[in-house]
Amino acid sequence: MEWLVELYASQPFWLWLGIGVALLGVEAMFSTEWLLWPAVAAGITALLSALMPELGIWVELAVFAALTVFLTLISKRFVKKVNPDDTPDINDINLRLIGQMARVVEPFHNGAGRVFISGSEWAAEIDGASPLVGENVVVEQVMGGRLRVRHT
Repeated sequence: MEWLVELYASQPFWLWLGIGVALLGVEAMFSTEWLLWPAVAAGITALLSALMPELGIWVELAVFAALTVFLTLISKRFVKKVNPDDTPDINDINLRLIGQMARVVEPFHNGAGRVFISGSEWAAEIDGASPLVGENVVVEQVMGGRLRVRHT
């Protein structure tokens, strides 16, 4: 533990930079979205400790804590502004199917059949009259490996 005190005494910049890099590394490994802002706060604290070495550990800890809270709160507000609906991932292929046209490839019997959409066949369900093979339907819902469709 004495080596840590000596490291801080000789150059607090490296200690804060190490904390920031460690937090950033854990964030990169686990993608928690909670450790990014403490890592940034540690980086800013490292810069402050390099520019003003007379601050001392208690002031630096207070700056780190305040920056962590401030940056986390600001980021939450920014994320809400950028993504107000908190919509799911735009890369989720299943959710992108909703509202798209599909072509019936196997006849529907008792509300169950198969449709072709986005390069593959899907099991599908429909309420009401069954469409004929070759007709188009619209995807209303994705339920695992099954689609709920309706007539166009």
